[in-house]
Amino acid sequence: MGYVQEARENHVKKKVEEALRSKMKQKALKQCDRYTTKYAECASGRTISVVWQCRKQAKELNECLHQYTNDSVLEEMKKAYMLQQNEQGSVRV
Repeated sequence: MGYVQEARENHVKKKVEEALRSKMKQKALKQCDRYTTKYAECASGRTISVVWQCRKQAKELNECLHQYTNDSVLEEMKKAYMLQQNEQGSVRV
């Protein structure tokens, strides 16, 4: 499959991509809830010191979130969306 063909198959409208990104972020936050809670507990009552006092919790949270919010996850969501749209017959390439 050529680059142009692959690009066409993975192309979605800007609004659809934004919605997929939003859905991806929501799912990530749900999956990483325990790390979010740990970070929130550490940060509670702190101001500037949160940067160094909660470094470990922030790192754990970011690592978890990155598992669910990266380009490959977004591309899979786009492919699934396009397949769903093709099955419904509403997208014509």
